[in-house]
Parts: sequence; C-alpha cells; structure tokens
Amino acid sequence: MPENSTPKSRRHSTADPSSPFVFDVRALQRQPGELREFRRSVLAPAALGSDLIAVPEGASLELDIRLESVSEGVLVSGTVAAPVLGECGRCLDEIVDQVDASIVELFAFRESDTAESTSEDEIYRVDGDYIDIEAVVRDALVLGLPFTPLCRPDCRGLCSECGERLDDLPDDHAHTTLDPRWAGLKNLIDDK
Repeated sequence: MPENSTPKSRRHSTADPSSPFVFDVRALQRQPGELREFRRSVLAPAALGSDLIAVPEGASLELDIRLESVSEGVLVSGTVAAPVLGECGRCLDEIVDQVDASIVELFAFRESDTAESTSEDEIYRVDGDYIDIEAVVRDALVLGLPFTPLCRPDCRGLCSECGERLDDLPDDHAHTTLDPRWAGLKNLIDDK
C-alpha cells in the first residue's frame, strides 16, 4: 500500500443490530437473485394508529418477510399482522380486531443509480450491512387501519337526543321536542 493512501473503511452503520426490525443483508449484497425469508414475532412500538383505533404498544407483530437482492438494492416484501383495539366511530363500542398489511419496499445500495438519483427522504437505503424495516412496518400498519372504524358495517350509531345506541332501541324510538316559543301555549293546555 502506498505511503500516502488510506485504507477504505466500511461505512459505519447507524442501525441497531439488536433491534428485531433490523436485518443483516451481507449475504445478499451485490448478488442479484439471492433471497432470504424470515418469520419473526416482534413487539409493537408506540403510536401505531390514531385515537380511535391502534395497535397496542407491546402487542405481538407477526412478520413474514422476504429479502431479495436486486441490482439496485434489497427488495423487502411480505406481510405483517397485528392485533388492534379501538372504538366504533358511530356508537363508541369497543373494537377488537386484527390488521393484515402487505409490505413491498426497495432499500437502495448507497452507490446505486437509484440512490444517486433520489433524495435521502424519497427512498430507504441499505445502512452498512443492515436494513431497518421498522418505518416500513409502521407505515404499512397505520395505512392498513380504517379511517373511521366501525363495530360492524351497518352500525346505526347513537341517538342524537338521548345518546343511547340506536341498535338497542325500538324502531319507533323518537323524542318529542317542544319549541320553546310554544311552551307558554302548552302550559295553557296543561292547565285545563
């Protein structure tokens, strides 16, 4: 090695290899066609959802992931399943369900044409020898949740007058409201 040259150092990874969302891709790098399949149960991070429906923090996420080396990087595909808890957007009853989401995402190699032609926030990157799929899993789960969760599709909601569930009330349920401007006349009728 010439005296003035410095050895090429490997790019240091910022991914935490002990995280269950981090995968070692050394066996896949620069070998298009290579693939690895993984099944993992991992604990759900915080804030996976909205106020109405969410994956509870610490719940078990079931990952079924396939990592495939392609010319531009590592293609991550598969599914994630998670339990969800929430409340109906119409009647406020508790909802206990499961969300199944699909994942397909490219993690580009740092020196690939894809990486060079996109900005940092447009595409995920291979980080040293690792990829961290937590953000991909988070996005897939949150986007898989309903915007307005319902306990069942035909839920009628709550009565606007008494607040009771319409499904628990008789079909002829109604409230008679008296216009306050006519209240004086009603008192005259009631006095007779």
